Amino acid sequence: MEFPSQFNEHWALYPAVLKHYAVNHKTGEPISQALVDKIKKSQTWGEGYDLAELLAASELDMQWHEIGSGAPVGDVDVFEQQALARTHTAFPEVPPRYRSSYFLHIWANGYGAGYYAYQWTVMLDDDAFAWFNSNGGMTRANGQRFRDLILSRGQTQDYADMFHRCFGRDPDVGPCWKTAA
Repeated sequence: MEFPSQFNEHWALYPAVLKHYAVNHKTGEPISQALVDKIKKSQTWGEGYDLAELLAASELDMQWHEIGSGAPVGDVDVFEQQALARTHTAFPEVPPRYRSSYFLHIWANGYGAGYYAYQWTVMLDDDAFAWFNSNGGMTRANGQRFRDLILSRGQTQDYADMFHRCFGRDPDVGPCWKTAA
């Protein structure tokens, strides 16, 4: 469910979309290109910090799910510290985003040992957006292809398979780094 919503965020600053909503409510003047450029530039601020938080949360999630069902847990704070140290995600400059006592994704909502899916989804949506841009952008044909091969399938199939059918190849992490530039 994350892939379609994260993918659609890419269109917010797309010129053909932007002109429909980014207007002054009093004058009707469109947003200036200078302001759009500032917004785009600001999107990369703090990305390293955000990535460190997400990786630590993903690793903590997986560490909890590697414990055997009958194994004693002990002190949760100690477990968290050891888990982050063991996975090399104990970053002194980046404290954990979540603590186990309120990190709902670890315990509910179908994410058990799957919080890393957020990062997988970032890769999918950045790569899909790059494909759109390399293949004519926001066209009726591209949108219909995406609708038919991904959106209408929902979570009924593996996203890796749907991605391959839609874009003719496996996903590539490369566009994640290009969109940040």
